[in-house]
Amino acid sequence: MSVADLLAVLFPQFALLHVEFVGSAGRSVRVHARGRTAGASCPGCGAWSERVHSGYERRIGDTAVCGQELVLHLRVRRFFCDNEECGKRTFAEQIPGLTFRYGRCTVPLRKVREAVALSLGGRAGARLAEHLAVGVGRDALIRLIRALPDPATEPVRVLGVDDFALRKGHHYGTVLIDIEGRRPVDVLPERSADGLAAWLTEHPGVEVICRDRARYYAEGADRGAGTATQVADRFHLWQNLGEAAERAVARLRQQWVPPAPEKEEVVLPEVADGRRVQRTRARHAAVHALVSKGVRHKEIVAELGLDPKTVCRFMRAATPEELIGSRPSGRQSSLDGHAAYLIARFNEGCYSADRLHRELAEPGLTVSERTVRRFVHRLRENAKPTTHTPIPKVREVTWLILTHPDNRSEADRVVLKELRDRSPDLDAACDLVTRFASILVNRRGQEELEQWTADAESSVLPELRKFATGLRKDWDAVLAGLTLRWNSGPVEGHVNRIKMIKRQMFGRAKLDLLRRRVLLTRP
Repeated sequence: MSVADLLAVLFPQFALLHVEFVGSAGRSVRVHARGRTAGASCPGCGAWSERVHSGYERRIGDTAVCGQELVLHLRVRRFFCDNEECGKRTFAEQIPGLTFRYGRCTVPLRKVREAVALSLGGRAGARLAEHLAVGVGRDALIRLIRALPDPATEPVRVLGVDDFALRKGHHYGTVLIDIEGRRPVDVLPERSADGLAAWLTEHPGVEVICRDRARYYAEGADRGAGTATQVADRFHLWQNLGEAAERAVARLRQQWVPPAPEKEEVVLPEVADGRRVQRTRARHAAVHALVSKGVRHKEIVAELGLDPKTVCRFMRAATPEELIGSRPSGRQSSLDGHAAYLIARFNEGCYSADRLHRELAEPGLTVSERTVRRFVHRLRENAKPTTHTPIPKVREVTWLILTHPDNRSEADRVVLKELRDRSPDLDAACDLVTRFASILVNRRGQEELEQWTADAESSVLPELRKFATGLRKDWDAVLAGLTLRWNSGPVEGHVNRIKMIKRQMFGRAKLDLLRRRVLLTRP
């Protein structure tokens, strides 16, 4: 391959240009060129002209070369338009596939910037464009998105409909998806029956409409495409059943929850004797042992090595408790007389040492917070932990019921069996949920849905009776959802993508900008 052929492959945009000079200036590559053709076509009437009026230099940004910015210094000619019926007297030449009117960049660079803008938005797109050496501001990228035309709407046979939050809890829009092509076809600014009916009227040919169980979409589908088959999404049906099962489990919880054991009261524990107490007891026993043998006072003093007054005090005390006192330490405490109150409050459920200290200090009692904290710590150590079997929560039991039997662990099977044995109503709920799951997964609505609905309506569970009543109100769509292969899975995927785009655009994701990014970006 020759150098000329190599340049033609690497720079096809320069095929219609005569390059005069290539150089570098700082971090950019400068290319000076002019057009090869003798004339140009008038953009107003299309007439060819070779009569030059004037010329000027036009600086245009182009796609990067080896990580460097490429600037094209293009010598542009202005021609006369000789067509007297044309409103233009002069016009500037454009290089096909390279330049466009009022453009500060080439067509390939504009396409790169549009792709960056659609993929990342303003701020993030500007950061990436800087690394790609095609730098552009975030506001310019947003203007590029808004300048893009809407894509052509092709006929849709299977339509998916769902809502998304423009401002959660306040304002919602509607996204319409071509289920077969898995692509968005339109974004509506409201969530209403009128909006959907108007769109369906303007775009005839829809045969199947996949939707959730919202009444406004059902009404809009009836009004805009009365002959179309409406399909209730299986995910939403399963979600509605799960909510009904959770309410039933919460109501039946008392049937399988064992009564709470009575709480034992805490008493102040006995404190082990300290060294001083043990020494006092030993000396008292030694003195009285010698006294019982008839040993005199002086001899006891000499044998034990104690002070005479101490020996007299031990001889007078009948028991060591008279020498030790009422407390094991033999000292007075600021909590004397208030221990019973603290124990009673602890048994009532007040375990905070700070709060107990405040309650004692309010009447004017001077007591250290540290003393109260040590006392409460002794009570906590003496409290016997109540052992009882852990009780599964409502959400946990609901999850066990909704989980496929093959995916339950052995421990989960044991727990669920025990709960079903304790509560006959819970056992009936499990049977109904299992049967509905089989209908949903295997799409046997045509054969078994009628019988299941009748059994649910005659059951003792008001939550499932209400769910079955809701199925009757939207019977045709529910039956189609549990029979046909269509579902709203692609719609939910695009709703998640819309959430990502909104977070990416922060506060600038207004509806017109959001709509173009949703419709023009390929997932």
